[in-house]
Amino acid sequence: MILTLIGMSGGGKSTVGKVLARRLRYRRIDTDKLIEDTKGKKLQSLIDEDGDMALIGIEQDCILSMQLPDDCIISTGGSVVYSEKSMNFLKENSTIIFLDVPFTTLEKRLSNIGNRGVVGLKHGSLYDIYQERYPLYENYADMTIHVSDSDSVRDVVKKIIGRLDIVLKNGKYLK
Repeated sequence: MILTLIGMSGGGKSTVGKVLARRLRYRRIDTDKLIEDTKGKKLQSLIDEDGDMALIGIEQDCILSMQLPDDCIISTGGSVVYSEKSMNFLKENSTIIFLDVPFTTLEKRLSNIGNRGVVGLKHGSLYDIYQERYPLYENYADMTIHVSDSDSVRDVVKKIIGRLDIVLKNGKYLK
């Protein structure tokens, strides 16, 4: 089974992905890290030098060229939902899990927002980006995991595994 984590920057996709992969004994792919390793630059540098659309294109190329091993967790960048091609590829090849974190929690977690390589910040606030992306995350998600401010990483992983157990038993996804 291949699982893809989507959601806003600061939503815990990379951290949850690491712990979930360890717990399930799956391989893990972090697309932000893959982009940075491939390009030899931080995401913010790519945005500063070439703009938001360039990063979205790089991310799309990276995702479409991935060789997906069985039993892996993919942690995506928050802007992945801006590429229909990327999302269709991920939808065809994996189960997409939206980590739905309240905006107030994201705001607390993103004290370093200007250095994180967040697409859209030059044209709007973090809240504007959240409002724009939220319906896209909901649309592409096979499963939504609601993350409260008090949830630890371990709690989120337990929620995902619990939902996967239900899916595997019943053969269907519960949004």
